[in-house]
Amino acid sequence: MGAGHDTVAGELARRAREQGHDAQIVDLLRLLPHGLGTGLRRFYQSSVRHFPWMYAGLYRALLRPGPRHRPSGIPLARLAGRRLTDLTERTGADVVVPVFHLAAQLTGHLRARGRLRPPSAVLVIDFAVHRQWLHPGNDLYLCLTDDAARDVGRRIAVPVETAGPVVAPGFFAPAAGAEQWRRRFERYAPGHPPVVLSAGAWGAASELDRTARLLAAAGFLPIVLCGRNERLRARLAGLPGTLVPDWVTDMPGLLRAARVLVDNAAGQTAVQALACGLPVVGYRPLPGHGAEGVRRMAALGVSETATDAAGLLRALRRLSADGPYREHRIARGRRLFRGDVLARVTALAGPPSE
Repeated sequence: MGAGHDTVAGELARRAREQGHDAQIVDLLRLLPHGLGTGLRRFYQSSVRHFPWMYAGLYRALLRPGPRHRPSGIPLARLAGRRLTDLTERTGADVVVPVFHLAAQLTGHLRARGRLRPPSAVLVIDFAVHRQWLHPGNDLYLCLTDDAARDVGRRIAVPVETAGPVVAPGFFAPAAGAEQWRRRFERYAPGHPPVVLSAGAWGAASELDRTARLLAAAGFLPIVLCGRNERLRARLAGLPGTLVPDWVTDMPGLLRAARVLVDNAAGQTAVQALACGLPVVGYRPLPGHGAEGVRRMAALGVSETATDAAGLLRALRRLSADGPYREHRIARGRRLFRGDVLARVTALAGPPSE
């Protein structure tokens, strides 16, 4: 749905092409007939932006783990089945890698019925694995953490491995643009530790303006990322002591120049920050898998959470100051990253098709 899935797919495809493979990115929602995918995307976007209580209810009803029977995503996903199988046959695909839960439902369904020839390796990009990721027909599950892998292994009888997050190499290396960001921050608010507030690519966040005011009043420089939500950017642009940049193309530089990330979704921005060595605090998380993911990250010790304004400021003061505490958090976050997941995917694919 959001840009995180696209980012992961894009990085996997880049690695594959760099190693001499042919890689195609397919948006499952575009394979759905009659504009269903577009409508579904707009509904989800509207829910998380404007009606979070609605998405929280849908998560409880459809996605949350638990023993009770819940509706499956297969009836919707299977509408794209013919187009996906046609595509794999036409391209001679050797493996399919779902990075989105409906895609995992579809590949599992097709593999279980012998309708999809290449094996499917599901890359679960969430810290909290909700039930719609899971289908026993898939050949392999690759998870972010050992905790998530154990969770999947308890719930379906499919090979499961820990792969770690998929992040572009630029987030691990020194960023050329970081010094330019630091100079900009110092000109704007000298001596104020810069803290990034992320609302994701869709600009979905709760009371972002209040959080920015809180940080500015406490002596921090809030840098608010509004994604592509121009209305939110225009509303926040006039906040005193707050920097609201346009769409950022140099995320490695920005994250390396900041001191802390305040995150609400436990998604790609959070794992990119961990790769950069930027501590993460979860605050006012999005409902459903966002809140579950923030909780799981904190339980692993790779981030912190704050339940109120006072707790947020305490966490920011601890993590923005140089010293053993900050270094410990950075080290814990970097332990998440493992070897190249693409090696496991290509091993599952076997020898290339002739």
